[in-house]
Amino acid sequence: MLRYPVMFVHGLGFHDRKLINYWGRIPKVFTDDGNQVFYGCQDGAGTVEDNAYGLKQRIEKILADTGAEKLNVIAHSKGGLDMRYAISNLGMSRYVASLTTINTPHNGSKTIDKILSMPQFPLRFASGCADVWLRVIGDKKPNTYKSLCSLATESACQFDKNTPDMPETYYQSYACMMNKGSDDIFMLISYEVVKRIEGENDGLLTPACVKHGDFKGIRRSNSHRGISHLDQIDMRRRRFTKKSGNGVSDILEIYSEILHTLQDKGF
Repeated sequence: MLRYPVMFVHGLGFHDRKLINYWGRIPKVFTDDGNQVFYGCQDGAGTVEDNAYGLKQRIEKILADTGAEKLNVIAHSKGGLDMRYAISNLGMSRYVASLTTINTPHNGSKTIDKILSMPQFPLRFASGCADVWLRVIGDKKPNTYKSLCSLATESACQFDKNTPDMPETYYQSYACMMNKGSDDIFMLISYEVVKRIEGENDGLLTPACVKHGDFKGIRRSNSHRGISHLDQIDMRRRRFTKKSGNGVSDILEIYSEILHTLQDKGF
């Protein structure tokens, strides 16, 4: 059992729902070990800054309700940037014992750079339409366009300067990669686009994009199927393969590793 409760922080375009859990079977890895589990509940397409303020309020409420001194945070994709901002710029470092990020674009994406260099009207129009839908399903302050801009490499560089890691918090990061486009039909097109521009990726991000803090390396499946950006949050709710041996047969194995790492460090 961990010393502190766990808070999961979702990525871009999604919400925390009771009926359709963003994290699939993953939270059960922690609750079965006796840990309390909570969720960030930030906007799906809020800016990093806006979402960070929401996470700050969420952390304060969890600590007040539980009496815990700190939390361990596990964040996926852009959620890791939201959380880093809250830790470094909103005084949450004293309340966050550890931040574990899974395929978070800490270093920005060259593919996003390419997209943002294209004519802006179609992108802004599509982003505006997305914002309307996200408001309908619960976002308070969606800003899809600005959220995408925050994933560019120049934005990431500036973010690092303005958001330094805090000594009170332990930072670790993980990368997972697809083997080929057909590994995940929902990521087929994006995988091929990113592969052409940047190389190996999880359907959205490359290993170079996601390295930060104590980088734990790239995790791969032990079958022909790779691990996509959606697989990382157990979107399919099942094992990759029944095989055992080198590599990952079930995404839960990675989260079990995270649990044991945090236990060993006394978090």
